[in-house]
Amino acid sequence: MGIKDQAAEYRAALDAARAHASDWLASVPTRPVGPPLGADELLARFSMPLQEQPLDPAAVVDELARLAEPGLMAMPSGRFFGWVIGGTLPAAMAADWLVSAWDQNAAMRYATPATAAAEQVAGAWLLELLGLPTGADVGFTTGATGANFAGLAAARAHVLDQAGWDVAAEGMSGSPRVRVLVGAERHASIDMALKYLGLGRPAEVAVDSQGRIRPAALAQALDAGTGPAIVCLQAGNLHSGASDPMGEAAEISHRHGAWVHVDGAFGLWAAASPTHRGQLAGLADCDSWATDAHKTLNVPYDCGVAVVSRPQALRSVFGAHASYLVTDRDGPGDPFEKVPEFSRRARGVPVWAALRSLGTSGVAALVDGLVARAQAFGAALSRMDGVEVLNEVVFTQVCVSFGSDERTRNITARILADGTTWMSGSRWAGRDVLRISVSNWSTDGADVAASLDAIRRSVAAEDAG
Repeated sequence: MGIKDQAAEYRAALDAARAHASDWLASVPTRPVGPPLGADELLARFSMPLQEQPLDPAAVVDELARLAEPGLMAMPSGRFFGWVIGGTLPAAMAADWLVSAWDQNAAMRYATPATAAAEQVAGAWLLELLGLPTGADVGFTTGATGANFAGLAAARAHVLDQAGWDVAAEGMSGSPRVRVLVGAERHASIDMALKYLGLGRPAEVAVDSQGRIRPAALAQALDAGTGPAIVCLQAGNLHSGASDPMGEAAEISHRHGAWVHVDGAFGLWAAASPTHRGQLAGLADCDSWATDAHKTLNVPYDCGVAVVSRPQALRSVFGAHASYLVTDRDGPGDPFEKVPEFSRRARGVPVWAALRSLGTSGVAALVDGLVARAQAFGAALSRMDGVEVLNEVVFTQVCVSFGSDERTRNITARILADGTTWMSGSRWAGRDVLRISVSNWSTDGADVAASLDAIRRSVAAEDAG
């Protein structure tokens, strides 16, 4: 097949994908948020014998779009508030399409200099926006779980090195035990990362009513033991949106020789807003940070960000040398030295595009807008009879009870069945709740109003029996 024939095949398939993508995006503002069909029904539609002969690529794209459409959740909708899931900014989405077309393995600066340069600049911009140390390493991972893994891997290497143990050479068997202290309401991804790293179950530290770690309890827990230690803090509680007292907790932890890691999957972005960065005072005093750019920054999936203040600790874990690798020995380090992968797509390029399109004021406005919408929900819901807002709405999360657990579950189910909006149920502080996570750049006042109307309808229907 000649070059011209290949180009024509790509063009036909991409034109089909572009048409279907445009149709999908045009439908999002008015379609029901929930998918019309479930996974079992979709499985029946997709299940077919694999044919013997090749098919036309454009025809395959058309078929995929037709089969998948009834099972798509309108997650890009401004009325989607389930879990903490952002939408995708236009520049970031388009950049992600280019990343797929370019097909670069973004592992080495020598082999893929364009994507390496874009990611390096995106990392520097992130450090500036979030007020983190300029000499820190920035790695682009699969998501917040991967970013927590990378940061905690660096933490493990550093604290064991300080104790005289080379984990890269000796492994974990026989090493000094590493104590890991976490707030009682940390996200499950912290526990997952610790499990992957062989660090076991962490010790829980008491938190306040909003899930913020109590500094006195942290100091007491650190006083109770000796040896290598890691403290995990949280920027953005999953239910309340509140953040741990960074500066005070970091000072206590460092006084005890502990490494401080921050899980900031969505809440780390408060640091980019002059209005809200005070919630994270002392953030830069920590040692590593993790976030998910798909959440508050609204870039496509597969884009976590790991930031580590001590590059050597990070590169000692993920760095590798082989005869076939052309490595960047004297420069800022190769991308593969900062994440747990040799082969990966250029995840940082959509981050570059998102930040370039927004600028510093645009990022701040994005964060402020999300918080303002969440606070609008909180204020309106608190005025409804029989509705209780359980958290202080300081960031993008709102947790609501409609009275008893059963009533809350029933109303949540009615809201989802209504189709106007999608809000996830959860359990917090011993109570079933409706959790509203405002994470999409496109959510506006009309989306909030329509979603509030859906809640009112659902409450009325429940009261009517």
